[in-house]
Amino acid sequence: QEQLVESGGGLVQAGGSLRLSCAASGRTFSSNAMGWFRQAEGKEREFVATISGRDGTTHYANFAKGRFTISRDNAKNTVYLQMNSLKPEDTAVYYCAAARYAGITTPATEYISWGQGTQVTVSS
Repeated sequence: QEQLVESGGGLVQAGGSLRLSCAASGRTFSSNAMGWFRQAEGKEREFVATISGRDGTTHYANFAKGRFTISRDNAKNTVYLQMNSLKPEDTAVYYCAAARYAGITTPATEYISWGQGTQVTVSS
């Protein structure tokens, strides 16, 4: 059974950093684009970042550019999200997901497998 498991969330002060990890099991996602999404309480789930399963191309939401970095280690079947200069508005549950295809994509509907999420809380 394929599974994505996020870790690395927690409580951090504004300006701090966190590194989220997403470990895949049950199958390899090395040829799939991977993405991170987040959902704040009372808000819709939104796209954060994606990385290609073909050539490592990345794409970020505007709010993530310059602060967040997505990366992947296919040997470990793991995707990461390094988050720096965190702000209180980054508080949300962060989800990783595997896309249907290798190319980068932002709509959540293009993602076929999801983790359970990890809570990130940024205090002011």
